[in-house]
Amino acid sequence: MRQNVETFIGCDAPFDEAKIVLFGAPFDSTTSFRPGARFGSAAMRHESFGIETYSPYQDRDLLDYAVFDSGDLELCFGSAESALADIRGRAEQILDAGKLPLLLGGEHLVTLGAVRAVAERYPDLHILHFDAHADLRDDYLGAKLSHACVIRRCHDLLGDGRIHQFCIRSGDREEWRFAKTHTELHPFTFNGLQTCCDELARSGAPVYLTIDLDCLDPAYFPGTGTPEAGGVSFPQLLQAILTAAKTNVVAADLNELAPMLDPTGASTAMACKVLRELLLALL
Repeated sequence: MRQNVETFIGCDAPFDEAKIVLFGAPFDSTTSFRPGARFGSAAMRHESFGIETYSPYQDRDLLDYAVFDSGDLELCFGSAESALADIRGRAEQILDAGKLPLLLGGEHLVTLGAVRAVAERYPDLHILHFDAHADLRDDYLGAKLSHACVIRRCHDLLGDGRIHQFCIRSGDREEWRFAKTHTELHPFTFNGLQTCCDELARSGAPVYLTIDLDCLDPAYFPGTGTPEAGGVSFPQLLQAILTAAKTNVVAADLNELAPMLDPTGASTAMACKVLRELLLALL
């Protein structure tokens, strides 16, 4: 595996030395509202040089750690299943090397490819899901592979009691009814996250952390395909990431930045900062 030409700031360690491996999935073919998330991972790399490698929040610096950025996959936009297979293959390659895969979307459906790989490796996997949307539809306009269905497809793999959802503030009635029985859904905020993560940490269960950036309020983060009023702030998301990182996180992703939808560049800058903090929290 070769290093990408343009890496996220501070993520240029050799593959063999790295604990975490970044890889991008520039895919948004099932986006239901505003497209553009396919450009998110490249934008984060390019704009990352506008921030520092040092985090004053954590008093840690990416330059002190080893992260490898393998760049973006070349995905088939005409076939969601083909794209998911390629994502799964890259995640498996990273896991086989004993490293933590960190996927950059892309739309949220890309998560399913990585979860398929991680769940095969860790049959007792749990998912921590930060999002504005429940993503629990069984299908969206007849398609079972959609960013609106990604957590439902993850539930197909994991079953009840192993998906923990936070900040959710949107979904159709059937999604909310499904969640009452099959997932642990915490609406609107991160209330309950500390207790959830304490329990996961005590159990030692492997955790997949998936962050849809539209959990942030669109006042702070307008550059996303399906903005939903009523979200959290950056400090709240940062604290949630720090809390989640105390569990046994074995893989993670960050998705749904659509950079062209925010011509100010503020959303991309926010995504870069979230990624920096996520990396440092997991290292």
